[in-house]
Amino acid sequence: MSEASSHPVAPEQQQSAHHQASIVLGVPDATELISFAIGADQYGVDIMSVREIKGWSEITHLPKQPDYVRGVLNLRGVMVPIVDLRCRFGQGVTEATPMHIVIIVQVEDRQVGLLADRVLDIVSFEASQVQPVPRVAQSGRVDFLSGLLTVDSGMIALIDLPRLLALPAEAAA
Repeated sequence: MSEASSHPVAPEQQQSAHHQASIVLGVPDATELISFAIGADQYGVDIMSVREIKGWSEITHLPKQPDYVRGVLNLRGVMVPIVDLRCRFGQGVTEATPMHIVIIVQVEDRQVGLLADRVLDIVSFEASQVQPVPRVAQSGRVDFLSGLLTVDSGMIALIDLPRLLALPAEAAA
């Protein structure tokens, strides 16, 4: 038995070794996303942008904000704006209950909370599995999506976080 194999390998070292092996062998690494529901629809965001998931709690409303910005949440001293995804997608305001969840995501240099109905799963996929979003008509809802992923439970619409949070003037540019 060699000296290297007689010592246990920490899980993070195994993962790192696996990551290095997949690069050397040319095997693409799978990307992971967190899928969640808004009504009957499934959406997903890259797991690397998710900072935490918390239950709905009361927030502080701010004046003169777009309808989809529900207010702010004080998260350990950081004021995090909460975006109502149902409202942002043009489906009306969410009647938030303690059963709803807020997914805190990092978008560039800021944290934002996404209000959704429930978390569904963590899904692994490869970039080649993502299909483009059909552009049938001009739709504000489609502009927020970066692609579609077919899974056993249906289809997950992938949210493009920077576009989701862009102001209408920025989105048109």
